[in-house]
Amino acid sequence: MEIKLSSATALETGATWSLPALRNVTHNRLLLHLAFWTVYVVFFGLLYGSYIDDYYNAFMVELVELPFKMGLVYFNMYYLMPRYLLQRRYLEFFVYLLLLMGAIGALMQFVLLPFLIHPIFCPTTCTEDNLTFYRFVKNIVNINYVVAITAVIALLKNWYQHQQAARNLTQDKLEAELKFLKAQIHPHFLFNTLNSLYSLTLKKSDNAPEVVLKLSSLMDYMLYDANAATVPLEKELAYIKNYIALEQMRYGERVDVCFTATGSIAGKQIAPMLLLPFVENAFKHGVSTETKGAWVRIDIKVTSTRLVLLVENCKCSDKASNCTRDMASGIGLKNLKRRLELLYEGRYALEVEDETDNYAAKLVITF
Repeated sequence: MEIKLSSATALETGATWSLPALRNVTHNRLLLHLAFWTVYVVFFGLLYGSYIDDYYNAFMVELVELPFKMGLVYFNMYYLMPRYLLQRRYLEFFVYLLLLMGAIGALMQFVLLPFLIHPIFCPTTCTEDNLTFYRFVKNIVNINYVVAITAVIALLKNWYQHQQAARNLTQDKLEAELKFLKAQIHPHFLFNTLNSLYSLTLKKSDNAPEVVLKLSSLMDYMLYDANAATVPLEKELAYIKNYIALEQMRYGERVDVCFTATGSIAGKQIAPMLLLPFVENAFKHGVSTETKGAWVRIDIKVTSTRLVLLVENCKCSDKASNCTRDMASGIGLKNLKRRLELLYEGRYALEVEDETDNYAAKLVITF
């Protein structure tokens, strides 16, 4: 069963149908409705037939009454319910429904029974008692069964459609937010990398061409691979290695970098540019303020079910310490935490340790 609110509702959803698709849906609906009414007639025919011990007459009576019941059901589903019940005009709905049921019951009681059902199907067994007010009330109750069943089906379907629409809207909002957060990463990263390149060009460093080449590789990853929902873990790690190489060219012997990656990464997928903010934070706020003796430790362990990332950096001066604490509430990590909530809700753990002389961040992601 299906509730069709109005043609305007269909237009508001922006749905477009091709002719074959429309025929297919219409055909399926007809089959569903036909199946429902077949089951209804069989069930109540058997029920009433077992009661009067005459299955033939029971089925024939159900078939004769069927057009009246169908008319009432479809009028209720496609007119009364959308116009009154679903608009929360409950009193009007029940008043109109009771009046309509009374009219159908009277038609069946004083026209169908005496002029068709009695003379054709039960001329000897039917009596005048069948035309009493008691029989009229029984007819109304009998009609009420099918109206109630179809109304419940229609309401359940309407509720399900609303739930699906709400779920789709929520998903669309999440996807839009993720795209916005990902878009923020690109200019943030480019700004820092171009600063590094600018420093090298000022020094007229021979490493500048290699920086441009690695930056080109990073740009290729950002523009193409990073647009996907997930990327192979090996590509993400290669991206981080290129970034580390760029920073090592920039800082030279001022920084000691230790990068380790253990475990099998083949076949593992991860959201793109999810790990970089930790590494970027370590260099930007743990190294850039130091003149010598700076260090960064990056350790990645991969198992069959999870990834563990540990990033540590030194804080050898008050300036570095204050800068790192500022970063803990900066746009980079705020962005990262929000992406983790959207992409890995219930499947990640993030721990941050802000000590006097070092800063550490540990991320655990379950694949």
